[in-house]
Amino acid sequence: MAPHREQARRSSTAALKVAPAAALAALVGLGMVAQAAHAQPTPPQPARQCLADLAAFDAVLQKDGYWLHGSGYGYGYPMYGYGYAYGGERLPEASSVETTGYWRARPGYEVRTLLASATILAQRGEQQPCEALLATTRSIYTAYAVELRNDKVPRADVTGWRRQQIIDAVPVSGSDAAFRSDQIVGAGVVNPSGDDLGTVDDIVMSPQTGKIAYLVIGRGGIFGIGKKHVPVPWDDFRAAPGAKLLVLSSLKHDMDGAPQVKDEQFAPHGDFAAQSQKVDAYWVAHLSK
Repeated sequence: MAPHREQARRSSTAALKVAPAAALAALVGLGMVAQAAHAQPTPPQPARQCLADLAAFDAVLQKDGYWLHGSGYGYGYPMYGYGYAYGGERLPEASSVETTGYWRARPGYEVRTLLASATILAQRGEQQPCEALLATTRSIYTAYAVELRNDKVPRADVTGWRRQQIIDAVPVSGSDAAFRSDQIVGAGVVNPSGDDLGTVDDIVMSPQTGKIAYLVIGRGGIFGIGKKHVPVPWDDFRAAPGAKLLVLSSLKHDMDGAPQVKDEQFAPHGDFAAQSQKVDAYWVAHLSK
């Protein structure tokens, strides 16, 4: 046999011996890659104590009446800091204070930003950093509230305002009133007793009629993070003038048990008819008449 043929034969034999081992290694490598691709990182456990402290601080803000969320104001804006009060007129008890423009905007911006940051840290399980930011937020807000009290800025009468809004609310179905999307999205939702049910996070249009079919109500969570989304038929609402508040004849536990949508998507797979049938059946059975 020629030398070059013998060398080629030996090379082929060596390659055949190596090939199974290489193939096995490749298969093992591919298996590990596939396993890694399907592995999901374990989500961090939230810092429950800081979440509770944030919720308690939110309750203080609402009680003070200088900083509101929901009911048309949008959480994170000082009551009188961004022109949300009395249509920009001077306040009756603080005639030297103009409510429009960016009056005292800086502390409002700082409080809003710090609260959002602390909430994110709490959701990620960062207890100590969350508490540190919350402590700073309390300090800034306390100075802000003292300044408002010293200037005799009146507190918001949330209870009285809400009561009047509920009285003035009329059914959206058959009403002559027209609503803009920016009026509806962000509006607070309450029941006739004035209990908070959530805020409007989205509007769902019917693909068959092109009209509003549902409002997606954001519920729970802390400062807008970790909310659950509940679709409710549009025709079941009553709206206060200007849609500053929406009224739904429902109890909180009925909202808790209602069908939910994920990430504000009503029918992500095109199953609008099936999803709407489920939602409609629930609310027919659970809405107060």
